[in-house]
Amino acid sequence: MLRNEDLDAARTRADFVAAMLEDLRWFGFTWQEGPDVGGPHAPYNQSQRRERYVAAFERLRAAGAVYPCTCSRRDVQESARAPHEAPPGEAWASDEPIYPGTCRPDIRETPVSPSAIRAGMNWRFRVHDGAALTFVDGHYGPQTAVAGVDFGDFIVWRKDDTPAYQLACVVDDSAMGITEVVRGADLLLSTFRQLLLCAALEIARRHSSTVRS
Repeated sequence: MLRNEDLDAARTRADFVAAMLEDLRWFGFTWQEGPDVGGPHAPYNQSQRRERYVAAFERLRAAGAVYPCTCSRRDVQESARAPHEAPPGEAWASDEPIYPGTCRPDIRETPVSPSAIRAGMNWRFRVHDGAALTFVDGHYGPQTAVAGVDFGDFIVWRKDDTPAYQLACVVDDSAMGITEVVRGADLLLSTFRQLLLCAALEIARRHSSTVRS
């Protein structure tokens, strides 16, 4: 199965997609499902799967798992705790500053209204500080991280009214029956975020291992 992750409209061009297909075939890859051949899980362009992401986001909002955030990237970089090195024995290091919670509502406050405007601001997934998460990586072995320490609240919907990478991948991996994920070590920490989204969306983990590319 080939999925074209083309949600970033500013960086997506038809000639890039054509080059991707050509390069993969040159390397000897073949696929039975994809944007060029169709298949039972169509569409295979993420830009055409928006309604699925909106539905998942609304489920998260109804559950009180996300909140709006007006902080810019610079705001976060200037006020957040700096990224730190990986714990002893772990393969990953923090891939972004840990969000300091500037816009995070008090847990006792009234949940965000379901009618709140989705566009115009980032929406962050609220992690449960102190929760320990684990999974087994096919190359590095057991991995552990603590929410709020190793990574913080992360964006699931962007202010340009576009789903973020973490949410879109979780929704599509579940819908398309993906059982294993190959990641570069620089993205290994994303596994913890996506496991949290799976739990919040009540998506069963078919396979808990990831392997390093």
